[in-house]
Amino acid sequence: MLVRLEVRNLAVVEAAEALFGPGLNVITGETGAGKSVLMGALHLILGERADRAAIRTGADEAAVCAVYELADPRAVDAALREAGLPACEEGTLILRRVVAANGSGRIRVNDAPATAALLRRLAPFLTDIHGPNDNLSLLDEGFQLRLLTAYAGAGREAADYAARWEALQALRARLREAEGDPGARAAELERLAYELEEIRQVNPTEEDGEPLTERHRAAANAGEILTLGSALTEGLTDGEGAVAERLMELHRALRALEGLLPEAAGWGEELTSAQVQLQELSRTIAVRLSQVEADPEEMERLEARLGQIQRLRRKYGPTLEDVLAHWRAVGERLRTLNDREGDIEGLRRQAAEAEAALRRAGEALRARRAEAAPRLSAAITAELRDLGFAQASFPIALEAAEPGPSGMDRAIFRFEPNPGEAARPLAAIASSGEIARVMLAVKVILARHDATPTLVFDEIDANVGGETGRKVGEKLRRLAEGGTQVLCITHQPQAAVWGQTHFRVSKAVEAGRTVTRVERLAPEARVGEVARMLGGGDAALRHAEAMLAAQNPTQTELGL
Repeated sequence: MLVRLEVRNLAVVEAAEALFGPGLNVITGETGAGKSVLMGALHLILGERADRAAIRTGADEAAVCAVYELADPRAVDAALREAGLPACEEGTLILRRVVAANGSGRIRVNDAPATAALLRRLAPFLTDIHGPNDNLSLLDEGFQLRLLTAYAGAGREAADYAARWEALQALRARLREAEGDPGARAAELERLAYELEEIRQVNPTEEDGEPLTERHRAAANAGEILTLGSALTEGLTDGEGAVAERLMELHRALRALEGLLPEAAGWGEELTSAQVQLQELSRTIAVRLSQVEADPEEMERLEARLGQIQRLRRKYGPTLEDVLAHWRAVGERLRTLNDREGDIEGLRRQAAEAEAALRRAGEALRARRAEAAPRLSAAITAELRDLGFAQASFPIALEAAEPGPSGMDRAIFRFEPNPGEAARPLAAIASSGEIARVMLAVKVILARHDATPTLVFDEIDANVGGETGRKVGEKLRRLAEGGTQVLCITHQPQAAVWGQTHFRVSKAVEAGRTVTRVERLAPEARVGEVARMLGGGDAALRHAEAMLAAQNPTQTELGL
């Protein structure tokens, strides 16, 4: 439970401390005395957004400290460990928050630096604050469905459904990504298939590069090549006056010279070598010329092949290497897309299976909700009758809906305040007092199914009075005696007298400044506060004493 709340320099509060007790703690005081500041302090310590405008005028910073004593700190300790912070010592949790005028706020949890996000993470395990504006949440269908789920004790089924919903959404996201734009994918497949077939029909190879160009050049100049080549062979060896004949004549002259000049014998070997080289050259030229043929059909074939290759190079080039690389890339891309089609089919099967599993989980969750709906309806109806709606009923309908994050149902809460009147959706209820009492009935029911140790009600009894106010107080007392700590801000003396611990918030002017005090009232001071709430005077004092005496029943009188 919340055992201590300290507030410093927040709004009109310069310094205040409240030591709360178990059971029902009531907080009273004149309008504007600063009761709302306590609620603002609790909101801050539970992680809500800080507003520097709330800092007391003239102060550099505002500070709030809350101390909780937890009977079962395991959930809080797990969150602290996950955040890398020390666990609670003997179940004690200390939260501190400073809001600075310069914007440099500070948060500490168990004296270790922390964040507002961590405070928000811890809040559900610590305190549930309910104020007049929170009544609107009861009108939300999502809230109504969560309420029914909690009452049904269907947390396991809800968690199973939620996990399957997330898994299905993940599969659908993967499927959308894989499918992309079906029209664009089909267009790409068609284009790639065309390009692949266009290149495949030509079937280019490395030989269609420089070798093809050389063959084409040779075929285009075959006549001139044969003419020039023949002239070379004739000049070297075959024709009249060829170089070979001249070398023979020179060889005879050299032999004659050898008789006159002995060293000329070595020159003969060089001349013979030259003759051999000329003959080899002539034969090489002749062999190559024999391979050259002025064939118009071959020329036409080479022209056509070169044209095909040039078209591919213009489209997919500019080089033959680029064409071959593009061919390989197109084939790989087609294989990838075809494999992806297989993946898409696999994802579609998985998504269908996941959807079937989701629907089975949704049916199981619906069954638990459907079984609980009439029980919750009866329980809220009973609580409402205790709160002054003697003939009221609270029908709850469960309707099938399209699968969503919370299930395949929608819960519809209706309220029938009097017999013979049509049951109206809660959103159609005009009276804030009616809504407040419906919410109190709901909170009383949920407290038996909720692990939150401290409930805070901020003017839950607004717009009610008399006997209904007394019923509200009794209801809060019963709720508190069920093991939940309850803090209640109230203007109703009929409700305040049910408190087991009573705080008075008052304000005064000291040294020209308004100050707010929070006092824990002793029994005699409590009589005076209730008398003030009743209007003051001796009659009010006697009435207050009687009310306080009457509203301290035994457990037998409470029906517990």
